[in-house]
Amino acid sequence: MNNMRIDILTVVPELLDSPLNHSIVERAQKKGYVEIHVHNIRKYGLGPRKSVDDYCYGGDAGMVMMVEPVFRMISELKAEREYDEVIYMSPDGEVLNQGIANELSLKQNLIILCGHYKGIDHRIREHLITREISVGDYVLSGGEIPAALLADAIVRLIPGVLSDETSALSDCFQDNLLSPPVYTRPAEFNGWKVPDVLLSGNPRLIREWQDEQAIARTRALRPDLLDE
Repeated sequence: MNNMRIDILTVVPELLDSPLNHSIVERAQKKGYVEIHVHNIRKYGLGPRKSVDDYCYGGDAGMVMMVEPVFRMISELKAEREYDEVIYMSPDGEVLNQGIANELSLKQNLIILCGHYKGIDHRIREHLITREISVGDYVLSGGEIPAALLADAIVRLIPGVLSDETSALSDCFQDNLLSPPVYTRPAEFNGWKVPDVLLSGNPRLIREWQDEQAIARTRALRPDLLDE
C-alpha cells in the first residue's frame, strides 16, 4: 500500500510552513509515511494580478474566493490520482473529533481546501467538496490553521509515525474518555508525590487505576463524552 498523500490548497501558503515542517509531522514526511504538498491557488488566479477573489453578489461586505481558480487546481490534482475526500475547512462543517481523525488516517489521498476572506463561492461546496470539517464554533481569518491542525491529528495516527505506536491509543478522546493523569521522575518533588500504584510495578493495578481516573476525569470535566 502506498503512503498517504495530503494536498492542501491555500492562498497564503506561508501560514503552513511552520506547523508542517517541525516535530512529528516533519519526521513523518522525512520517513516517507506521508507526503504533504501545499499548493498556492493563485497559480490559477485570473488576470494579470492573479486574482482569486471578487465582490460578493447581493451586496454583502467582504470578498469571496472565486470558483474558477479552485476548480482548475482541484481538476489538475484529480487528473493525477484519485482522492478519497476533498475536504473544506469550514466553521459550519462537522466538528473535528478523534473519531474523524481516526477515520481519515486510514485514507490514501486527501485534498484540504482552506477558505479565506468572506468564504468560498458556494458552487465549490456544492460540486467539488465531499466533506466539510470545523475545528470549533468560532471564525478564523482563514482555513490554514485548521488545515494544519487536521493534518497533525491525522498524521500522528499513521502506523509507524510515533516511535511507540501504543501511545496514540491512550490519547485523550480515544474511547470517548479523557486521559488519566501522567507523571515522570522524580517520584517526589516539593512534597508532591506520584501515586503509589504507578510505582508498584503491577500492570493490572496500574491499568485499573488509569481506567478509573479516565472515567472520573471525563465525568468531572466532559460529561457529554460519557453520554455519547
